[in-house]
Amino acid sequence: MSSATVKWIGGKKFVGIDSTKHSVVLSTPDEGVGMKPSELLLVALASCTAVDVVEILHKKRLGLEALEISAEAEQEIDPPWTFRKIHLIYRLKGEKLNDRDVAQAIELSEEKYCSVASTLRGVAEITTSFELMA
Repeated sequence: MSSATVKWIGGKKFVGIDSTKHSVVLSTPDEGVGMKPSELLLVALASCTAVDVVEILHKKRLGLEALEISAEAEQEIDPPWTFRKIHLIYRLKGEKLNDRDVAQAIELSEEKYCSVASTLRGVAEITTSFELMA
């Protein structure tokens, strides 16, 4: 079972703690000390798929040297500002990387392994693109 705790630390600031006791500071933009909770959801999605893609490409022995994933999202204009579209842009570097293997790794993550993507899929349209860096 997964678990997490959020503790209020004053004002509009909070600390989120996961089941392994790792933490992240969250706040509203006007506090300026932590991540916005809604954008933490985007970080969760990007990092969930990052773990999968790294592992898949490692198993294929493709020599991944760098990976960066940017998430761009569109939200409803009225409360509760639900995410409707999320686009993930993967930037990868590695001498042996090729379009076919990278596309397959992303698809496996999105369709089979990433629990965050699976959870969000019913609410938000998730699309992806990637580029191989020299």
